[in-house]
Parts: sequence; structure tokens; C-alpha cells
Amino acid sequence: MFAFPSRFGRARVYQGAAAGLVVLGLLVWWLAPFGAVSPQGSVTFSTGVTTGVYQRYGTLLKDDLAHDLPRVSVDLVDSEGSQQNLARVATGEADFTIATADAVAKYRRDGKEGADGLRGCARLYDDYVHLIAAKSAKVGSVGGLRGKTVGVGQQGSGVRLVAQRIMEAAGLDPDTDVTPVPAGIDTMPRLLEEGKLDAFFWSGGLPTNAVKELSERFAVTLVPLDASLIERLHASGGADARYYRSAEIPADAYDRMGNEKPVPTVAVANLLVTDARIKDDLAEGFTRTVIKSRDRIGHEVHPAQLVDLRTAIYTDPLQLHDGARRYYQSVKP
Repeated sequence: MFAFPSRFGRARVYQGAAAGLVVLGLLVWWLAPFGAVSPQGSVTFSTGVTTGVYQRYGTLLKDDLAHDLPRVSVDLVDSEGSQQNLARVATGEADFTIATADAVAKYRRDGKEGADGLRGCARLYDDYVHLIAAKSAKVGSVGGLRGKTVGVGQQGSGVRLVAQRIMEAAGLDPDTDVTPVPAGIDTMPRLLEEGKLDAFFWSGGLPTNAVKELSERFAVTLVPLDASLIERLHASGGADARYYRSAEIPADAYDRMGNEKPVPTVAVANLLVTDARIKDDLAEGFTRTVIKSRDRIGHEVHPAQLVDLRTAIYTDPLQLHDGARRYYQSVKP
């Protein structure tokens, strides 16, 4: 016959159960620290044209995000570039994107919808402005574009913004001194080969595959954008122009072009952009994955190799998102 334990025995049982619960609680705490809740939900990442660096970078980053944030579904959408990307995030059409610092500064200066809510997660890599011309067009400088048919980037792209500013700095009216063609890197190389363009502007990481492949099958030249042009850009481009700096495209970046020395050009930083409405844990997780995935993505998208934890925190002209700041504080030595 079952005998109920004495009062003393019951106390021992309760004490043992309580101790067991304490041990279990400590074990759960050790395996899953308090507050470390994995973000969840669906987000949209606005990238770029199909053959551009933004689009390829976003595709590879999505794979790493699936591993690091398994409860977050990431939807990639193509775009015309930086200006459209910013509008999408600022208005809630997208949650994360990549955009150049000059495009961000212009979007904010123009007071466009949602500009005040934009936040930075990381400074990524620099874009290098390419002015690619058919050798037969004999374009030796920006001024040599006068009277030519020129690809200037799509309407919502950062390429369009910088191309217009560079031509203006060189004394050209981008609407009347050239015949502007609104096209992206996905179509401009083919148009150049077909003789429908004499030259085109592109702003991207090094090397850009579409440019490299073009140089391997068609005679093109990389037109220099010298330091004096940068000075005129800074003088005439307003506050946004301070994000442009002098740089060089290494001679071996596009070896089939036959450059014997580096080609001077203009560079501008790319930023990982989000919005203040995005929860801190999600922004923190995205930022962590961007930094962690640098080497793996960099094997296929070379500019990604330049993502650096020491400089990633500098997202000027955007305020750093609180979630991204939390990540940087967690890895601060």
C-alpha cells in the first residue's frame, strides 16, 4: 500500500525539485543567453541591375543571412540603383539596400519622403567611376564626349547622378552637349559593341565583371578622370560632392585594356542602408552577417573583400542604426 511521505520527507522532495529547476534554468541560460532572441519575419532587400555588383552581392549575402538568421526570409528585388534603392527603403517598400554616400546626401538634402528615417548599418566598399569608350571613338578625356552618344545610367541610379556631375565639372551640359542614353550596366556594353554608344559611365567595384568581359571581346579604353576634375567637382557639386575622392583603377584591374599604369578616377563609398523602423535585433543581425561574410563573398565579388570592421561604423551622412551600433559595441576590443 502506497504511503504518503512525512512532512519532513515532503520538504526534501520539494527542495530536490527546486534544485532541479534551478539547474535546468542555468542550463537553458547557458545554452541560450537571456535576451538573445533570433529575429524573425520577412524583409525585402533592394539590390541593383542584374549584372551589377549590388545584385551579385545581395544574392550571396542572402545565402549567409539564411544561415545566420534562419527565421528571417529575405526577398531580393532588382533596381535601377542607389537613388531608387533609397526611395524604396525610405517609403517602406524595402527594408535594406545598398547606396552610394553621395546619393544618400542628395536624397536627404532634397528633403525627399522618409529621408529623416534613413539609417546606416555599415560602410561597405568604394565604387570607382568608369568612363568606358570604344577605342574607335577616340575619347581621351571627359571633354572629348562632346557630340558623342553616351550611356549615363538609368534614371534611378547613382551612375546617373555622378555622370551628370562629372560632365558638368568638365564644362559639358549633360543634356545638350552629348546624346544621353538612359541605360544600365546590363545593356550598355552590348550597345557599345553595336555602335549605338560611343562611351558609357559606370560606377562600381573593381573589377566589374560586365566591364571585364566587354574588354575581352571588344576594343575599349578607360578614360582618365584626373585630380583637377575632383577639384571642380568639390567646387561645384555642393555639400554632396565632398563624398567624392581621387582614386586610381589599377592597371591590372582590366588587363585586356592594356593599361601600363593606374588610371586616375573618382571614388565614392557604398553604405548598407536601412530605416529607423527596423527592429534593433534585425539590424544587428544583418550587420553581423555583412561583416562575417566578407571573406566568403569576397571570393566571388572582389569589392566585398574591402569591407573592414574598423571603418564599417562610419556611415556618414547617415546616423548609425541602434541595432548596428549594438553589434559594433559587442565586438569592440
